[in-house]
Amino acid sequence: MALTRRTALGIAAGAVVGASAYPRPASAAAADYVIRHDQPRQTILGLGVEIQSDSIGSGNNGLPTATTSVPHDLVATERTRMYRDLLKIRDDRGFRYLRLALGLYLRGLDTAQKQIVGRWSTQLSELAELVSQSAIEGVSAEYWSPAPGWKSNGSYIGGSIASTDPGWLDQFGDAIVRDLQYLRDNGLPVKMFSLQNEPSVAGVAYSCCGYSNDQYYKAFKAIAPKVRAAFPDVFIHADADNGQRGRGGALIRGDATALSYVDGWSFHRIGSDSNDQLQNNYTSDAAGKPVFSNEFEYQVPTSDWKMVNTAQSIMNWMTFQNSPTWFWLHALKPTYNAESSGYSLGYWRPYDDNDYTKFPNIAQGHWDYNPQNFNGVHGFVKYLPWNSVRYAVDEGTVRTEQRIMAWKTPQGKLVFAFTNRSTSSVTYTVDTGSTRAFQGQQYTPTSRNANLADKTGPVLTLSLPPTSIQFWIERL
Repeated sequence: MALTRRTALGIAAGAVVGASAYPRPASAAAADYVIRHDQPRQTILGLGVEIQSDSIGSGNNGLPTATTSVPHDLVATERTRMYRDLLKIRDDRGFRYLRLALGLYLRGLDTAQKQIVGRWSTQLSELAELVSQSAIEGVSAEYWSPAPGWKSNGSYIGGSIASTDPGWLDQFGDAIVRDLQYLRDNGLPVKMFSLQNEPSVAGVAYSCCGYSNDQYYKAFKAIAPKVRAAFPDVFIHADADNGQRGRGGALIRGDATALSYVDGWSFHRIGSDSNDQLQNNYTSDAAGKPVFSNEFEYQVPTSDWKMVNTAQSIMNWMTFQNSPTWFWLHALKPTYNAESSGYSLGYWRPYDDNDYTKFPNIAQGHWDYNPQNFNGVHGFVKYLPWNSVRYAVDEGTVRTEQRIMAWKTPQGKLVFAFTNRSTSSVTYTVDTGSTRAFQGQQYTPTSRNANLADKTGPVLTLSLPPTSIQFWIERL
């Protein structure tokens, strides 16, 4: 999927950048920001989110035998509410991709331990219901570990692949295709694929598989053509950690055949300051392929500042790196897992959690929002429909604490997001290029999608309170 490339800006944290290279329309000379209707950029496919569809130990420590997971643990009414209000959000559809961690959150095995299957009888039907009822297009299937029968140590945890001999890789590739066909045959369309999550990681207490540069390159070159042949429309990305700079990246870029199977490079910049996408150019060595973040979360508890930082991460990947998508880590996490605050858009209480000193409002089999995370993502799922097209914005000054991104929906409606990550109120002018009225919606750490008074263009004067996000939607 070829997208327009841009050179990212290199600036110091907290700094500002001078005038844009694009000429400002004379009619907008006084505006702080000018939306350029003559400069369309990339198509934004939609956002992704991961699902904890099996158990993991608190603090990511171990693989319990319990089936603690969603939607499995939720009562029927709470499943419906999750599908509608957390994942679908819009009347038609919300998140586009469901990141499915093969070998971790789907880790049942056949008798030979070479194929991944459901670990309990209803696991796949529960996931299929989630995808269907949430209007998600399909899964981003990604291995945290291959089935143990293909591993050097015979375990989901640790080790590497057992061989790189061509005949062995041929059989391994066929098994991966069978895993993906199993998903499809059980109601889970496969829309994205990655060979291995964080292939440099092999020493953690949950499912993982370490690859050397040579192992990743050889495995990718053998397996990607098989996946493409079986799933012609699948989006194949590498290396789900450091993109083209990660495992096997240089070798793949040096091999035209292997490179032809790369549809994009995926990065993890977990919990990073959103200025990272202003300071670093992730596209310079991407061989013309799109780059994007397929995992974002916080390793420590969330905060008010992080709510806006999350929104700016989405915006800066798309604005300065031309990304076609962006993924949050987890939809829901258990009330008793230590990592849940930083990882989740919400919490659910498993049936073995009887400690109501934390989250006393959440009953067993029920869930509630984690607003400091969810409020930073919600507006982009609601007001950035699938296949919207981003438009350039002239910025007299590129600010690090206030960010702007503009797009048009497939129906031609202009929308822009504006953030204020600082602790003071700010006021700026935006030349929208439209004389129509704009509907305003505001997000704070404690308030989601609050209505603002309409403003009429073309030039809007916008005031944002501290730690807030606003969306302005053209009324057609």
